[in-house]
Amino acid sequence: MGEEAALAKEKLDAGAAFVLVSKGTWLHAAYHLTTAIVGPAILSLPYAFASLGWELGVLALTMGALVTFYGYNLVSTLLEQADQRGQRHLRLGDLAVDILGPKWSKYVVFPQMVISFGIVVGSNLLCGQGMLKIYENLVKDGDLKLYHFVMISASIMIILSQLPSFHSLRYISLASALLSMGYSLGVVAACIYAGHSKRAPPKDYSIVGSTSARVFHAFNGLSIMASTYGVSIIPEIQATIASPVSGKMFKGLLLCYAVVVTTFFSVSISGYWAFGNKATGNLFDNFIPDDNTTLAPDWLLFLIILFIVIQLLAIAVVYSQPLFDVFETALSDVKRPIFSFRNLLPRLAVRSLYIVLAAFLAAMLPFFGDLNAFIGAVGFLPLAFILPPVLYNIKCKPSPGTVVFWVNTAIIVVYGAMAVMGSVSSVRQIVLDAHKFKVFSNNTS
Repeated sequence: MGEEAALAKEKLDAGAAFVLVSKGTWLHAAYHLTTAIVGPAILSLPYAFASLGWELGVLALTMGALVTFYGYNLVSTLLEQADQRGQRHLRLGDLAVDILGPKWSKYVVFPQMVISFGIVVGSNLLCGQGMLKIYENLVKDGDLKLYHFVMISASIMIILSQLPSFHSLRYISLASALLSMGYSLGVVAACIYAGHSKRAPPKDYSIVGSTSARVFHAFNGLSIMASTYGVSIIPEIQATIASPVSGKMFKGLLLCYAVVVTTFFSVSISGYWAFGNKATGNLFDNFIPDDNTTLAPDWLLFLIILFIVIQLLAIAVVYSQPLFDVFETALSDVKRPIFSFRNLLPRLAVRSLYIVLAAFLAAMLPFFGDLNAFIGAVGFLPLAFILPPVLYNIKCKPSPGTVVFWVNTAIIVVYGAMAVMGSVSSVRQIVLDAHKFKVFSNNTS
């Protein structure tokens, strides 16, 4: 058995052997999935509801859950089929090459890497902003600026990034999942408290604006919801599961979506109920009106921010794994031990430089959220919603007379249109906010 394991390892490149280690269980996959989906982006869901109203908002949120669960299960099925043929794919790029060919697969891999890096930059920025909010509440007129806290968050991420494999993050992902449930519960409690407060704004659930503006905002809201459900690393997560993988990812998805549905719906509904069409793009801002008084207990808001800051560290290292896989493949020697000096030194240097670059961009571009919305529209929507049914239809060739074929085709058409509209709306938002853009500013909004 030892010789067989050694021979099997020799067939793997360093990225597969050291980063995408297949030792996990379906529970570990569920932890990673939950970390990849449930993040601070859910605080934008009440704002999406404000663009859609109650009925369409609940319908869109439900459809997002159903379509993404279905799509991610399609990807998992394709990976399992390949595994049964003796050709296990550990990366999204491997699956794309198998089905689309080398020429077209690069249009899948490049967006995945851009999204992954964008999430690391955004997580660094949000983590720094959260730390700054805590600091400003504790220290009045302090001297520290946003970039100081981005540097602090980056320092912690550098340490976490040295964990060699995706599998080694399993308990960090578990903690992340628990934190996401914790701050979601805190947000719901804060919304209920604020909604009953005498200082709360009047509840107005009407959709304001001209007909064209309402249509535009509706598509923007739909794009926000779709992007919030998006995950671009399903194959890499499934790669952490020990063989045989059949049926394990489905159980992981079921557990993950139990958390997703609970958190997404509770935050969306409670936030929209409390603030109506005045819900902002970051629900947390609604708890602190312009007069700097809070509509929820300070200690509760402090805990919410603290949980979010800690979870962002986990999100960053989870989404770093595809790029760490690339680095390891290019720089490490698979024939040498994973912790040999030959492999340890380049890992320490390159991963640290990668986090430093992400932190520099986060500090330099505090308006990165607007840019990230565009990245999500042109990357997340195609990879998370459109690509799974496309890959399935090409590989499995369902008959045009079957329900599967038409369901997949409908998803491709509807979410393809949504990706186009989302791209237009995000570019529009960048143009509208351009006058506020200032590099290395201390802006936390």
